[in-house]
Amino acid sequence: MNFFVFLASASAGHSIYEMASNIHYMKKASVRDLRYNFKKIERLLHLGEEVQITKRRRIIGRLIPEGAQSPAEMPDFIARLRAIYGNKLLKVSGAELVS
Repeated sequence: MNFFVFLASASAGHSIYEMASNIHYMKKASVRDLRYNFKKIERLLHLGEEVQITKRRRIIGRLIPEGAQSPAEMPDFIARLRAIYGNKLLKVSGAELVS
């Protein structure tokens, strides 16, 4: 239910509970739907919907549109090492430590 339908329902005198029962937050699709009706699921993903994948009515995964999440940033390990140890040099090289 989009926002404008929600407002129209509110102005028509429907209760908030009637309107909330029609709102679906996340779409669900079974493994069979993925196999035989992938075009419908792909359309939902293009619209920005997140789709839960179910198998025997249990959720086994989620499909998230590509643009929905930003890639995780890698921590700056060199800056952490400099913050802990400063500019100290080891007396032995890394190769000697490994051998």
